[in-house]
Amino acid sequence: MWLTSLFELIVSNTTNTNSFLAATIKFVNDFWCGLTIGALSVPLYILINGFSKKWSYITIKILFTSVVIIQFALVKYSLTTLLNLGADLLGYSLDDIFNTVSASESFSITYFIPFIIFPALFLFLFKILNKYTNDRILIGSGVLLVLISGSLKLVLTNVSDAKFQNKIAFLAQDIIKFQNEKRQLNAYNLSNRNDYPLLKPFSTSKDVLSPFFNVKEAKPNIVIVIVEGLGSEFVGGKTYSGFTPYLDGLISKSLYWENFLSTTGRTFGVIPSLLGSLPFGETGFLELPKTPSHISLISILKTNGYITSYYSGDQSSFDKKINFFEYNDIDNVIDENKYGPEYIKTEANSGGFSWGYPDAEIFKKTLASLDDNKLPRLDIIMTLSNHEPFNFPDKAFYEKKVDSILNSNGNFNIPKEDIIAHKDIYTSLFYTDNSIKDFMNAYAKREDYNNTIFIITGDHRLIPISQKDKLCRFHVPLYIYSPMLKHAEKFKSVSSHWDVTPSLLSFLKTNYKFNDIGETAWMGEGLDTTRTFRNTHKIPLMRYKGSINDFMYKDYLYSDGELYKVNENFGTYKVTEEAIIKTMADSLMSFKKLNAYVTQRNKIFPDSLNIYVKPSIDFSQEQLAMISTLTNGLNFDQTFEIARDKAFKKERDTARLLCDYILNELPNHSDARTLKGRTLAWDGDYATAETELLNVIKRSPYYYDSYLALLDLYWWSEQEDKSEAIYVQALKNNIVNPNLSFKMAHAYKRLENTERANIIIDSLIKAHPNNSEYITFKKTLQ
Repeated sequence: MWLTSLFELIVSNTTNTNSFLAATIKFVNDFWCGLTIGALSVPLYILINGFSKKWSYITIKILFTSVVIIQFALVKYSLTTLLNLGADLLGYSLDDIFNTVSASESFSITYFIPFIIFPALFLFLFKILNKYTNDRILIGSGVLLVLISGSLKLVLTNVSDAKFQNKIAFLAQDIIKFQNEKRQLNAYNLSNRNDYPLLKPFSTSKDVLSPFFNVKEAKPNIVIVIVEGLGSEFVGGKTYSGFTPYLDGLISKSLYWENFLSTTGRTFGVIPSLLGSLPFGETGFLELPKTPSHISLISILKTNGYITSYYSGDQSSFDKKINFFEYNDIDNVIDENKYGPEYIKTEANSGGFSWGYPDAEIFKKTLASLDDNKLPRLDIIMTLSNHEPFNFPDKAFYEKKVDSILNSNGNFNIPKEDIIAHKDIYTSLFYTDNSIKDFMNAYAKREDYNNTIFIITGDHRLIPISQKDKLCRFHVPLYIYSPMLKHAEKFKSVSSHWDVTPSLLSFLKTNYKFNDIGETAWMGEGLDTTRTFRNTHKIPLMRYKGSINDFMYKDYLYSDGELYKVNENFGTYKVTEEAIIKTMADSLMSFKKLNAYVTQRNKIFPDSLNIYVKPSIDFSQEQLAMISTLTNGLNFDQTFEIARDKAFKKERDTARLLCDYILNELPNHSDARTLKGRTLAWDGDYATAETELLNVIKRSPYYYDSYLALLDLYWWSEQEDKSEAIYVQALKNNIVNPNLSFKMAHAYKRLENTERANIIIDSLIKAHPNNSEYITFKKTLQ
């Protein structure tokens, strides 16, 4: 452990502390963690030693070697994210963890060398100590180290800081803390209440935006751009600014909140907070096993005539964003599955992983889709490129642009050497900024531009560049820009993502014909448009999944039991005010109880008042028991294999049940939805089967199997006249599959269009001259 800490300090001094002092504190914490692991291992050693001394040694060596590997892996994680891994580990699926790690790391043989070296060093030292020491030396040195490290632990003031803690100790303590708090909150008596504490009249959300707008007669388009990793420190002359010229220039044309907060420290929270002003749940709202009844910007605008769309370049199933959109009955979800060959995907890294399509392509796809949707529109765009591994097409071109900025006479707030050390990140920032500029310039040429409101914000502050304090992770900008604005304005008052939807809907309801919105259940109270620094909100912050340990109240930040004062530039400094600490600790615990109550008991918004939602599939207790039996320990892909096997064995009801179970969690699982459609067709329910299969094509237009299934369905149901349209759509989407063409040739024959059937079969025989099935079919056309 001392060696891994030494490695961490040498590779990157992330502690902003004297190196010798940092090493001393880390070595003390490593010693106590190692001692604890050793003590916990004693009973296991004694138990096995009673049977075999040899196997007791082998077991301990395997156990401790595993500890070394885990410790080093946690150090690598910390060096990449500048955070220790804690209870957030519990909030991610294995697929999400793999995708995130694959994006952050480039795997090669050299990458794994340290994972071999450190265990080898441990085994070597183990052998040396066994050979050249005895019990007296070990006990004596152990006692001496306990006295020295114990004394240092009492003297050193920063010994409990997370940045100095042993990685395994931090992980274990954070998980234990999370589980203990979870038990406490679960034990909190929820049965003595049955109210909806968040429910309030819509009128309580004041319209603060109208004074800034020249309102037109027609409802405005709303375009929301969520920029990956865009922290306030990277724009507007702040510490790391200089590489977002377009966004810097947009400040003087917008309503701009410079002291604005994301409510979560990672992307998982931005969708429910920004679009629904919703509480967190245990590990994030999107991770709740069953979505509680709620309303959102999407559902309300949809019922008031808006076409609602979401655009991204990755899989919308990541972080379960698609489940939120499905619940709110969004009209269009355009994600990685919807991009054709004319779009350039981000090149995969050495581990074979790519997040999907980069920012310029996302905006290009958005613009190409707008004309297909009537007015008014809500368009939600989520960028991607400003994230590890910071790759995108034409990167060399943008690197030259960054070099040009560095070589200019511009003044930077940090040394140029620090910028060069993170050149990938600054290049990515410039690329994203340029992509936004190109999108906005293209949109400005549209007729509906003058009646469009643009909202731009970050999901959280990007991770790999060192953070000055515990608040800056949440510090993101908020722009509201529109040609309808009377004038620009800059606000120093504090607001958060929770406040955007309440204020935007209040503005729209005040100025346009909207259905009555009687009750709401927002966490936020609305944007504060005071120009001077103040905070009227109580804002709990979820740093990562499962960690609600930060809380902002007035000009104080309470974080992990410590209190900080926040100044008007959003800098913090530590203070000791016991009365304020107690008040904020009590307020945070009250929020945690409220958060648990409303999300566990479905008490956010009454079902009886909710006219907006599209419910997911509910299962009976008998069905849940069957699902549990069939899927125990299986992931969704393995569950699909079981469903397919059941379908082939003619257990179609069971197959569809498993498909519905998968689709409840992963609505875009094309294989499961196609299998469900096929089984419905096999049972003769052609109308429902067609709906399911057309749904697959809408979600994943480049997935070939749904086209094959539809052509089969049209044959069995004698709806051959529909086949040609599906076949043409497949060709338009560059679905090249000989089985598809062969099925269409059969369809043309049954439609007595032998000319078209001959054209298709001739092309197939040309490509596959020895295929006897094609040759035989050709003869039937003569």
